Amino acid sequence: MNCLYGHPPQFTMDRQFMNCLYNHPSQFTMNNLAAASSVLFIVVTAIFLYKRYNPQGVLIVSGVLMFLLALLLGTHAIELTKPTGNGFFDLFKAVDEGFTSNLVRAGFMIMTIGGYVAYMNKIKATNALVYVSMKPLGFFRNYPYMASTITIVIGQMLFITTPSAVGLGLLLVASIYPVLVNLGVSKLTALSVISASTIFDQGPGSANTALASQLIGETNVFYFLNHQIPLVIPTTIFVMILYYFNNRYFDKKDRESGKISSEPVIASDFKVDVPLIFAFLPVLPLIMLIFFSPYLKIFDPPITIDTTTAMMASLFISMLFVWVYKRSIKEVFESISAFWKGMGEVFATVVTLIVAAEIFSKGLINLGFIEALVNVSTHIGLSGIGIAVFITILLFFAAMLMGSGNAAFFSFGPLAPQIATQFNMTAVSMVLPMQLCSSMGRATSPIAGIIVAISGVAGVSPIDLAKRNTIPLIGGMLFLITFHFITG
Repeated sequence: MNCLYGHPPQFTMDRQFMNCLYNHPSQFTMNNLAAASSVLFIVVTAIFLYKRYNPQGVLIVSGVLMFLLALLLGTHAIELTKPTGNGFFDLFKAVDEGFTSNLVRAGFMIMTIGGYVAYMNKIKATNALVYVSMKPLGFFRNYPYMASTITIVIGQMLFITTPSAVGLGLLLVASIYPVLVNLGVSKLTALSVISASTIFDQGPGSANTALASQLIGETNVFYFLNHQIPLVIPTTIFVMILYYFNNRYFDKKDRESGKISSEPVIASDFKVDVPLIFAFLPVLPLIMLIFFSPYLKIFDPPITIDTTTAMMASLFISMLFVWVYKRSIKEVFESISAFWKGMGEVFATVVTLIVAAEIFSKGLINLGFIEALVNVSTHIGLSGIGIAVFITILLFFAAMLMGSGNAAFFSFGPLAPQIATQFNMTAVSMVLPMQLCSSMGRATSPIAGIIVAISGVAGVSPIDLAKRNTIPLIGGMLFLITFHFITG
């Protein structure tokens, strides 16, 4: 591999390269075999994920097998803080250290976020927030397509504080979907803007944000305020314009062909049986994180809190609200069980997926995937931006196939900093578009959880809903990539 790496553009004609290959033929053959195997592992893994196999199992088994193959071929050694002294057991020690390091770094933070979201659902504070947030739509009753488009930006703000695509989608179907349909838009239009509310995994409470900020070595709040927001705002405006014209066109076309039913959807009241002041609680951690951010320099000396601290402080404040409302300390203590259950569910889904994806990405690294990618890209003339654009588009369509933005980004996100280093780019310039476009791809997948859930409730085909999202979101992806690399 050293022969190839030293002379990537002209290696077939280089005398030094030929001498190196002549003197080290086995090394060259093994490294190329390992790199080719890494591509095969990616293809097989993608097939299993597309067939809805458990992503944690697929990724961790693929990663361990790649570790084993790299060990047999002698291409890379497994890097461990405390090796066992035996190559075979080092394979499983890597899994052990993966769990330990991720729990210390981002795992517990993500678990507290999941616990807090579950607690907000338990005390119905999320319902209150959705109810309050949808009130501005009343100003657009005479402009149904404008009202539906406004839903996107309101939903995205809600998604920052309620980072569950399926959960938020179902809440919006219960609250705003009947209103939009009775204003005159089709079921598919109403569902498309609801799903578009979740196209960006952004904010300090997002698992994708947690991983991305960890990869670039910044805090969640800094990454959110300084990188996500400046890119998400213009992209959201562009996507809203695309949805407005896309939905008007297809609704008109469907009406002319008789596909749209003229029967109105019966709108049942979206009941909120808790005080509306509870709507303040889901956004409380975000307010704390921004208000006490050292970048705002409000306090001297500065008061700095991290995401976990903000979640725990907000939890105790929320418990006080519940106690004042319920007047029962027993109910307050019983409600806290939702927090622990939420933590456990997030560990079983998100944290284990992060660990499995890290093992998978390290397996690819050990097989020389990054070196091979850099060499091939250099040989065919791709710049760092070119390879970043290629990987970002690849992740968008991978999320479409897998139905999961997390699975796509977690699998390839950890590779980005090393690839960026090889091309003398900043890590964030590659990580940011990858992270945002992977969640955009999810909304174009007919097997994504949110698409299946909300289309099932409304009685439409998830394939039809995914198709309705495809044009505006592919356009949005291309705009995001172009805007990011032109302004960055």
